[in-house]
Amino acid sequence: MSTFGESHGGAVGVVLDGAPPGIPLVEGDIQRELNRRKPGQSAVTTPRKESDEVHLLSGVFEGKTTGTPILMILYNEDARPEAYDEIKDLFRPGHADFTYEKKYGNRDYRGSGRASGRETAGRVAAGAVAKKMLAGLGIEVTAYTLRAAGIGCETIDLSVIEKNPMRAADLAAAAEMERRVVALGKKGDSTGGLIECRIQWLPAGLGEPVFDKFEADLGKGVLSLGGIKGVEFGAGFGCVDMLGSEHNDNMGKEGFLTNNAGGTLGGITTGETVLFRAAVKPTSSIETPQRTINLRGEEKTIVTEGRHDPCLCPRMVPVVEAMAALVSVDHLLRLGAMRYLTDPES
Repeated sequence: MSTFGESHGGAVGVVLDGAPPGIPLVEGDIQRELNRRKPGQSAVTTPRKESDEVHLLSGVFEGKTTGTPILMILYNEDARPEAYDEIKDLFRPGHADFTYEKKYGNRDYRGSGRASGRETAGRVAAGAVAKKMLAGLGIEVTAYTLRAAGIGCETIDLSVIEKNPMRAADLAAAAEMERRVVALGKKGDSTGGLIECRIQWLPAGLGEPVFDKFEADLGKGVLSLGGIKGVEFGAGFGCVDMLGSEHNDNMGKEGFLTNNAGGTLGGITTGETVLFRAAVKPTSSIETPQRTINLRGEEKTIVTEGRHDPCLCPRMVPVVEAMAALVSVDHLLRLGAMRYLTDPES
């Protein structure tokens, strides 16, 4: 997968290579996922208006993939690059302005350019293809907001995720999350949260020993998303306070009795649900005055005005799902190739 485009440029999109031929795929399959990520959905997301209409330009013929690279593009419709003219020489706290300047010396300051969250639209489009492949195998990827603005889900009900603007798995908690997020946005501030994701019905045996462990690749994929500051699997960091007798997943005739490992052992899937959580930082763009420096190193005060999400979690949910789906398909293809090479008749 290679994404391209900038937040306030002409378009964003993705080139997806390696998708097998013959997979039924139409633009509607991709648009459904993009509609979950697009801006302007509710009071807890940016008011920027983008239809995010996908254009499928290659790799599909007569409703099926051809096996050649799939190119998908989304044209920007509500870009406002002039909103950044007054702060183009300032480094916004929390953003990649400073590091991009140090690395390239020539950065697109309009809405973070390549470092913008808008880059994830291409990932979601690619993930839609992967999810279509997984669905054909009965594999499901489901993410949801587990915690935001200091409010955590008390129960987990996957049926309510798309019935609240926070995409939380608990309607009561979602209402309180929404109230706090909206209040913070009105104050010119933002908040972080925690996204939990489940990959269900994966077969055992996915993942490579040592360097390409399933959770290592999944961790890299999720950590490559802007705004993600940590990933944990199963019991996660809670394992530091557990005994071995508590953390080990005992087995019975029906399989594993617990899932503290999060669905992998030795970097290879066990057949249990792969369960992980991703820590989402507070949105960097806030209207609260902050201290910074300009290109000449002079100290300044900055206020980042514009259209920004007070909490990234609701729109990050489909992005996390996309990365989980892409990594899962990668490893399914690798396992299938290995089994074919060792036993072509299988």
